[in-house]
Amino acid sequence: MSIKIGLLGFGTVASGIPFLLKENGEKVFAASRDQLEIAKVLVKDDEEKDRLIAAGNDYNFVTNVDEILNDEEIQIVVELMGRIEPARTFITKALEAGKNVVSANKDLIATHGKELIALAQDKGVAFYYEAAVAGGIPILRTLANSLTSDKVTRILGVLNGTSNFMMTKMVDEGWSYEDALKTAQELGYAESDPTNDVEGYDAAYKAVILSQFGFGATIDFDDVSHKGITNISTDDVAVAQELGYVIKLVGDVREVESGISAEVSPTFLPKNHPLASVNDVMNAVFVESIGIGESMYYGPGAGQKPTATSVLADIIRIARRLSDGNVGKPFNEFRRDLPLANPADVKSNYYFALDTPDEKGKILHLSEIFNSEDISFEQVLQQKANGTTARIVVITHAMSKTQLKAVTEKLEAAEDFTVVNTLKVLSN
Repeated sequence: MSIKIGLLGFGTVASGIPFLLKENGEKVFAASRDQLEIAKVLVKDDEEKDRLIAAGNDYNFVTNVDEILNDEEIQIVVELMGRIEPARTFITKALEAGKNVVSANKDLIATHGKELIALAQDKGVAFYYEAAVAGGIPILRTLANSLTSDKVTRILGVLNGTSNFMMTKMVDEGWSYEDALKTAQELGYAESDPTNDVEGYDAAYKAVILSQFGFGATIDFDDVSHKGITNISTDDVAVAQELGYVIKLVGDVREVESGISAEVSPTFLPKNHPLASVNDVMNAVFVESIGIGESMYYGPGAGQKPTATSVLADIIRIARRLSDGNVGKPFNEFRRDLPLANPADVKSNYYFALDTPDEKGKILHLSEIFNSEDISFEQVLQQKANGTTARIVVITHAMSKTQLKAVTEKLEAAEDFTVVNTLKVLSN
């Protein structure tokens, strides 16, 4: 007997699963208590089917998903197609047919995961998606199982390899955003349309999922504020270096007194913070909790073998639960009603870069504006004037999102200041 698997898609990640089954078969069998067999593979059309067979792939390729969904012998369906549709429809049909599902589709899970999880529970089947966050880093199962006795208070993550590669080049080698993007596209790290990565959408999808596993909260994607790296200049990078920071795109999910807050934004990280050393296309998740204190989980956030390793781990866990007769147990059992945090309770330090006429009294006027919102300065730097304009850089002490909004409005209304950029700062 064997547990039969249906693959939806046979791209980079899916083609890594047979490799792992072959190279690690003994351990996989011991963990799953049964042989795992790829019974059918859904591909786009006959042209793709012929190409894969010509390349030496000996699988039962099908072009109609119903051949998998209606096959009573297939117990696990693995969706590795990407995008929301038709993946959402196929997963829904698989769950309705009583099949267990594994997916790496972060976009789909962040936006429609709630309904799919509920359907899986209703049908008494499993729906697992470890690979949806940070690729090869087993962070979801760590939060769900290993940290189940600990109370997580904050999760910080470098969650997007493309933007992290670009920021590494901008920080370490002084590249411009445009040069970093061009190279990322040439190396295949960034798509021709890089919006998902550079504007923070990809990391925001992952923040939604992390909020579920770390805090038991069901937060909508639209409630995750996200700001990308497109407006980061070489000046911002240089100032950060001068003041002892590096800039990275960071996901930040935390629980405060009034509820949960989730955002993705370029952030000044102190050079001695563990996340500051996460470079190139690597990912890392930094967890703050009351038991362990601080812990970081580091590794490749994408790639064939790392992601396939997480996918196969989900398959093995389902196979084991099929053997034990408790397959309906949810991937994440921690759920609670947790409202969105009041912006007045979400506090951070901030970096402001402002241009102003090179005249006396501007720093005094600036301090008056900040003081009117009860915001104090931690650091102030005035750079050399460029013609008739000077650049003033301010690092504030902790201030709330409410204060941030109010002071930004006042700065934008002031005739003698132009806000060039505003970034979050993680304090030491």
